[in-house]
Amino acid sequence: MWDHHQIANVDFVKQMNSAVVYKLIDQQGPISRIQISELSQLAPASVTKITRNLLARGLIKEVEQQESTGGRRATSIIAEYKAFRAILIRLGQEHITFAIMDLSTNLLKKTVIDLPEMNSAAEIEAFLCTHLKQFIEANQHRRSEFIAIGVTVSGFVDSKTNAIEHLSYLKLDEPWLLAQKITQEFQLMTFIGHDVRSLALAEHYFGVTKDCYDSLLLRIHRGVGAGIVINHEVFLGYKNNVGEIGHIQVDPLGKRCLCGNVGCLETVVSNAAIEEKMQRLLEDGYQSKWISLESHDIEAICKAVNKQDTVAVELIEHVGIQIGRVLAMSVNMFNPEKIVISGEITQAKDVLFSAIRRTLDNLALPAFVKNTPLVVSELHNEDVIGAFALIKQALLDGRLLQHLLAE
Repeated sequence: MWDHHQIANVDFVKQMNSAVVYKLIDQQGPISRIQISELSQLAPASVTKITRNLLARGLIKEVEQQESTGGRRATSIIAEYKAFRAILIRLGQEHITFAIMDLSTNLLKKTVIDLPEMNSAAEIEAFLCTHLKQFIEANQHRRSEFIAIGVTVSGFVDSKTNAIEHLSYLKLDEPWLLAQKITQEFQLMTFIGHDVRSLALAEHYFGVTKDCYDSLLLRIHRGVGAGIVINHEVFLGYKNNVGEIGHIQVDPLGKRCLCGNVGCLETVVSNAAIEEKMQRLLEDGYQSKWISLESHDIEAICKAVNKQDTVAVELIEHVGIQIGRVLAMSVNMFNPEKIVISGEITQAKDVLFSAIRRTLDNLALPAFVKNTPLVVSELHNEDVIGAFALIKQALLDGRLLQHLLAE
């Protein structure tokens, strides 16, 4: 028993050391082995051994030599991105999105497939695997290698077991082991996560919060969700799911939410809620030069706001106030360095952010909110970049890296 634990500890140390070295090369390359040793506090011999393994696997490559500071010139190392590809899946209520990215986040292929009405996880799983197999076969490339699969869903995921525990649109009698099924079927490590939490991770790796230790992302689309990053990691808590601020009540006399409660933030500020509110205003006789009963989707409303349309401006101001009220609670609890808003509603940024900021200033602790920027997400491919972030995380923490080195 002691020998077993000793071997496990040695393997874990190897995984962590390899991850530290790869992360430095990924984030600070071109970098020399001496610099890696100094920054990682690993012995030069250990760094040499790890980089030799990474080079043999093709995960890093040597480039031009650095200028000499005396003695032999040091060779620089960078991460290899083009030779490896990730398969990304966004499993929605009505559609499945399949995509391929290389390790530089360059989108190489994307396909959206309508999801037929199905009543069980088993049916969806079979449908997904059939189309995933076709997608992979159609996009094989002899010069690059698929290394992992990332999946995001709009439901609760247990990050410890990689299982889907809850979906609002599908009854699950037991945790859905979709990731395990995909791994077995395609022999590729598969990582699964909540779509908004994964998007917050992507924002931290590739977006406007990569300079922050702590941040909060609010995603407004079909629903409303949040992802919280604390000390460079997505905050999940012991129960693996936090950030459902879309289900904080803002209107006790409001509409019943899908969660069963009344007047949740989601019933007021989601795209559908905004469009429905605008429709009621128009039916009640409010006049707009830019919006009509035939054209009042979220994009039309945002365009009208930017043209100073009175009805649209007042509606988005109301939305901003409700968002600000909930964000004020979140700021008081987590004190993020930066707040990011994602979604189509940000097309009306000036009016929306002004209302949010006024509410934050009135309701949040002044010391917490004074120097907290409110910014728009600048991520591209928001439907699949979260799935890629899950794979990136597994590379940087060593889980996927060690698997690749062991092959």
